[in-house]
Amino acid sequence: MRNLIVLFFVIFMTSSSYAFQIEVCNTCPISTVKKAIAQAKDFDTIIIKKGTYKEYGIIVDKPLTIIGKDYPVIDGELKGEIITIISDNVTVDGLFIINVGTSYTEDFAAIRVRKSKHFVIKNLVLEKLFFGIYIEKSSYGKVFHNKVIGDAVEEYNSGNGIQLWYSNHIEIEHNYVEHVRDGIYLEFSDDCIIKNNVSALNIRYGLHFMFSNDDIYQDNTFENNGAGVAVMFSKKIKMYNNIFKENWGTASYGMLLKEINDAEIIGNTFEENTIGINIEGSNRIIYKHNNFKNNGWAIKVKGACYSNTYTENNFLYNSFDIAYNSKINDNIFDRNYWSSYTGYDLNKDGVGDVPYRPVKLFSYIVNRTPETIILLRSMFIDIIDFSEKVSPVFTPDNLLDNNPLTKKITW
Repeated sequence: MRNLIVLFFVIFMTSSSYAFQIEVCNTCPISTVKKAIAQAKDFDTIIIKKGTYKEYGIIVDKPLTIIGKDYPVIDGELKGEIITIISDNVTVDGLFIINVGTSYTEDFAAIRVRKSKHFVIKNLVLEKLFFGIYIEKSSYGKVFHNKVIGDAVEEYNSGNGIQLWYSNHIEIEHNYVEHVRDGIYLEFSDDCIIKNNVSALNIRYGLHFMFSNDDIYQDNTFENNGAGVAVMFSKKIKMYNNIFKENWGTASYGMLLKEINDAEIIGNTFEENTIGINIEGSNRIIYKHNNFKNNGWAIKVKGACYSNTYTENNFLYNSFDIAYNSKINDNIFDRNYWSSYTGYDLNKDGVGDVPYRPVKLFSYIVNRTPETIILLRSMFIDIIDFSEKVSPVFTPDNLLDNNPLTKKITW
């Protein structure tokens, strides 16, 4: 019995050594975050009370939980990076971080995670920043419920809101990002989930990712960004139920696909973009249950795109549904709804009896001579489009939807 009591005492003392809380406030014995980290032991919790703490270069080098009460302000005074995490098992929650330093040789961030695992970054508000949250060579982390608001004006002197570099198995959810260079940026980052984020009003891209495979992008909104979303040099990407809206400009689009293979693009909405999807060198992609509404071009296919399938999508009131710059077509268009379809359905089975040819001759002309767009609504254009539909010369003669639906698809 005595030995058992001793054992319980040892266990209690050991576990309690990992359960200490350290308070930080302007009038506390510990008044800086750096000092609290220095005094903390592994797995302690640091509570930062409301106030302003003028600190930068804060290094979190041990497993800790850092919690802000009533959003204390960590002010970097534009001197450099503010918080850098270099330990596994770190949680940072509830801080207001401002005034990140700007550098043209270093990517200073409000908070950086470097070579760490099992981290959580949540409920942060980041303003007046260069880079916001920078995840570098790290894995198995969560970044959620953060607000990243920059004041970027030009690309060359601004950073990205949330950036992943050589990082895998990261969950990025329920974040709001605006007025930075790229809202969310991934490079060499696999098996990540990007979900329920809003990325808007950014200088360049709402989302930009390269050389990143097996990622899922779901239920995000990318709105009114400089060039939209760029998806490049990646494979096995799943993009579900996202909104791409109001990305307007001479070189803008809802989404750019370049060298993308074996992907799924399902249930998305592309609305009021110059180009809904701009595609180049992308193969074996499934496009299904997407809405393309009020875009300049719904889809513009530039070349080297093979074995793609477009099924059960709605093409609604776009100036041009499909643009093609090649006579060769290896893609399948089937059972889509086209608002400009004028065929008939005599047996009332919901499928048009006449195939639909979505590529108009005028879209071919505008691709080569953009100035001709001023003729868009003229009767002359209707005549040449009709002549090309009857006897295709410049557009792929086998690019047809043989089963065009006569009613808008709902799902």
